[in-house]
Amino acid sequence: MRKSAANADVLSTREAAEALGVALRTVQLWVEGGVLPAWKTAGGHRRISRSAVEKLIAERSHALAGRSNAAVGPDGRPLRILVVEDDPDMLKLICMVMEGWDVPLRVSTATNGFEALLRIGDESPDLLLTDLNMPGMDGFRMIEALKGHRRGREALRIVVVTVLSAVEIDQRGGLPDGVQVFTKPLNFDDLEALVREQHASLTAPALL
Repeated sequence: MRKSAANADVLSTREAAEALGVALRTVQLWVEGGVLPAWKTAGGHRRISRSAVEKLIAERSHALAGRSNAAVGPDGRPLRILVVEDDPDMLKLICMVMEGWDVPLRVSTATNGFEALLRIGDESPDLLLTDLNMPGMDGFRMIEALKGHRRGREALRIVVVTVLSAVEIDQRGGLPDGVQVFTKPLNFDDLEALVREQHASLTAPALL
């Protein structure tokens, strides 16, 4: 059925996914995460304005183009972030949102704890953002391994993003002191504030 002029500016989630060139599940995650504003019809179907989709396309293009005038740290590098997440759509969502922030970042990814440990050894990130439930080596075992070998990584900040409640985390052995926990669905405003705080600590002049 062809769209009328009256509803030409309203898209379904599937139409939005086609316009953005991503999977339907990715658009659903963007809507749930507040990245893409949407509303529900009386029948319970999500609808998205075409202008919101076009705005997101423009933001993604701008992010991919880079920002040559962005401030960097005292050693001339961006803030290094490692995102560890086994859900490919969630991983894509987090990376896409971070690309839209006006903060100089270098984001790398891993899908399990073992792969993350290898990347940490190679890249020495400033911030580790990790899920807990993952196949193979999960987040609990990865963080335990990191805490057991902290030499040279004392400055690494660890942030957990999980569906587990505080009680469930405690039942599985808990997390070390200093590990911050965000619950899913992730509040990206809170995450951005944390990233900006971490970047500010990187760019702050060292005290004599």
